[in-house]
Amino acid sequence: MSEKIEMIEIKRVEKETSEHYVFYFDFEKARLAKPGQFLMVWLPRIDEKPISLSKISSTEQAITIQAKGKWSKVITQLKEGDRIGLRGPYGKGFDLNEVKNAIIVAGGCGSAPLQPLVEEALSKGITTKVILGAQTADKLLFKKNLAQILGQQLFITTDDGSEGEKGFVTTILDKLLAEEKPDGVFCCGPEVMMKAVFDICEKSKVDSQCSLERYMKCGFGLCGQCMMDDLRVCKEGPVFNSDVLRESKEFGKSARLKTGKKVSLKEYSDWRQC
Repeated sequence: MSEKIEMIEIKRVEKETSEHYVFYFDFEKARLAKPGQFLMVWLPRIDEKPISLSKISSTEQAITIQAKGKWSKVITQLKEGDRIGLRGPYGKGFDLNEVKNAIIVAGGCGSAPLQPLVEEALSKGITTKVILGAQTADKLLFKKNLAQILGQQLFITTDDGSEGEKGFVTTILDKLLAEEKPDGVFCCGPEVMMKAVFDICEKSKVDSQCSLERYMKCGFGLCGQCMMDDLRVCKEGPVFNSDVLRESKEFGKSARLKTGKKVSLKEYSDWRQC
């Protein structure tokens, strides 16, 4: 049976980039969530979507939305005092156990679930480097906050060279791995990017963890809509380690539409933009 949806008031809304909005609230059940876990977010008469937590504390939590599809364009019009339906948190988050040295790779919206991971890593005294990538400078998510807490350990790339190094996050990852191998690489972003990061880590014999995205309905493993191979992304994921990804036949290659039809990752990504 589905967990009961709770209607929660939005405390404030911040426009983080040209197209990303951060919604802050206090949802008691999310106060002890792990970085990488997600909430099911319901808009009455519209739809319900899985959204990773981008802020986790004992006083407030947040989700970050990119305005691109019908649902996201509706929620990004909400203001302080409006209410949204929440349930969760769900899924398997990132695991920092036995990690003393980490590289965190964030691409686009993938910066959202990684921001609380950075904060947790630093609070545990883990040496942390972050590679932040986006298409253009105005889409670099949480750049200001990450720069404040990381200083020179923040590395920026943009596709067009408008800020940081021109190119992809993988170029900087190659350089950092050549200098010093970390205990783990933690990644979230477009799956094509994550597959490239995973391949580099495999070549360098470095453990990695990636947070994947699939179409979800229930969020807690009942409907089977979000399958990758024989795994439920909402339950066994969304964060998978290198041992699991190494055996996957679908990671970086295919995903399923709302109908359950398996399609190429490009076709799936194009559909998710609608």
